[in-house]
Formats: sequence, C-alpha cells, structure tokens
Amino acid sequence: MAVYTEVGDEALAGFLTEYDIGRLTAFRGIAEGVENSNFVLRTTQDGTDRDFILTLYEKRVNPVELPWFLGLMRHLAMRGLSCPLPVAGRDGLALRELAGRPAAITTFLPGVWPRHVSVEHCAPLGAALAALHVAGQDYATERPNGLGPEAWRPLLRAARGNGGTEQAFPGLSEELDLALDRILPSWPAMRGESALPRGQIHADLFPDNVFFLDGTISGLIDFYFACTDLLTYDVAICLNAWCFGDDGTFNVTCARRLLEGYQSVRPLTEAERTALPVLCAGAAMRFALTRLYDWVNTPAGAMVTRKDPMAYVRRLRFHLASPTLEAYGV
Repeated sequence: MAVYTEVGDEALAGFLTEYDIGRLTAFRGIAEGVENSNFVLRTTQDGTDRDFILTLYEKRVNPVELPWFLGLMRHLAMRGLSCPLPVAGRDGLALRELAGRPAAITTFLPGVWPRHVSVEHCAPLGAALAALHVAGQDYATERPNGLGPEAWRPLLRAARGNGGTEQAFPGLSEELDLALDRILPSWPAMRGESALPRGQIHADLFPDNVFFLDGTISGLIDFYFACTDLLTYDVAICLNAWCFGDDGTFNVTCARRLLEGYQSVRPLTEAERTALPVLCAGAAMRFALTRLYDWVNTPAGAMVTRKDPMAYVRRLRFHLASPTLEAYGV
C-alpha cells in the first residue's frame, strides 16, 4: 500500500455519490506498500461510523485482470475467509474510475501485521492459508501465474541485460543459472505431472499481508498477485516468508507449526509432501529474481525502497542443500 496518485476533495465527493456508504468524515493516505495508491475512508450513516479502504490501481496492475481479483476476494469473503470485501456502488459494480485510475472500495479489516514473526504466528497462518485454498476451490475462473517457472529465465536475462547484475552482485547470474538447471527439470508442472492439486493461491502472503488482533488472524489482504497454480507452491512461499530469521537461518519449529496448522484444515497429499523441497527452492528463486530485476532496473533517485535479492538467494541456497522433508520439520 502507498499513495502515488493524489485525490482531490471534489473528485472524491463526486465518486462517493455513487455509493450508499454514508457521509465522509475522514480521509487519509496509507504510506506502506509499493503497488497501488491506498486510502482509509471513514463514513457515518445512521449514527454508525464505518471504515473502508479506497484503492487506486496504478500502472503495474493490468486493468483487464481487476474483475478477476475483485471477484476472488468477494468469493472468499462470502465463504467466510477474513479478507477485504469489494463494495458495490448503487449500480451493482465494484470497479470504477477515480483520478484517471481504476478504483474500488473494500471493507476495512482491523489488526496489525507482525513486525517480528514468532512461532505463535505460524500455526494460525498455516490454517488461514489452507482455509483460503479450500474456499477458493469453487472459484472456477483461472488466472495463469505470470511469475511462474516459465518466467524465471526471462527474468534473469532481463536482470543481467544492462550489466547491472554483475556490477552489483558478481557471480550471481551464473549461480542462479545453475540453480535453474536443477529446479526446472524437477518442477512438477513442467514434468507434466498432474498429481498435485491446483487452485486459487494468494502467491504473496508475506507477514505484511496478514493482520493479527488479540493473537488471532483478523484478515488477509493484497490479493493482486493471486493466481491459479499448485496449492503447495503457496505453502512454499509462506515457508520462505515466515520461517527464516533476520540472520538468514531457517527456523524449523516455525515451519513445523505452519505445516501443522495448514494440515489441520487441508492435509497435504504424499505427492505434495515429496514435492515440497523443490517448490520451496522455486519460491525462493521467484522472489530472488523479481528483487534482482527491480534492484538493477530501478532508476537512481526513484522514491522506491529496493529489496535486497540476496536475502532470497540465501534462502535458495538452503533449499538446494536441504532436499529431504526432515529439513522442513515434516
């Protein structure tokens, strides 16, 4: 979340006349995040104050795909998952335009994301991820994963194309090339295997996209990388995002709790368990590559905080050196 596009008072007032959510009493931007412009709206109606999130979708989001994302969030929320519910206007439509950008209002979720992940966070996170997967099973429309394994070599070529990778990270291109040589031939979908369950995945369930309140999960947010892919790949993304300490070491207790929480709702198949190490390596590769691409292609002086790709390269090294399930607490 962030603010890239400013919204004038007059434009906002006109926009809100298309909704039946009450009278606006407060409006402020949200500074966190990197993808879209986000604002908190507070309204009052019949003596009740309510908060909403207004999102303006910036240029990195394909407007054609927005109905899929909003539809998925509505689908999940209607099945009991605590995620933002798109708010329809009086005409029944949730997607509109404001300040020259596609825009939508969603419900506000209370809580805060954990700045420091502890073991206590991991079982609830696993259970919430499994609940998402179960709730999404009957959302029939598919969206391909544009950052799946087919995209990884092109991403690496694009990152090394201007010479910035070798200057910033000597030897890293060759290391990632060799890692891809190991990962891609073992990737279940690329080997034509159909045994692993597929469905709608979040694909970006990092700690800052999970809200906790009084020790329990109060909401999952930011579904704009969601897609249709292997369900266990989503588990692998979470193992990477939640189970490594600040010093880069893997916390097997966190991993065990996350997997226990997940399997309390949706048990993994034997094929999924067997595939977990390579899926974890692939998930680390995906985020190492996107961070590397952004690192070498972000112009000097841009108002964007670059994320160090080496944090995920170190995770990748761990996974490639840990091919057994025991390393993950299974």
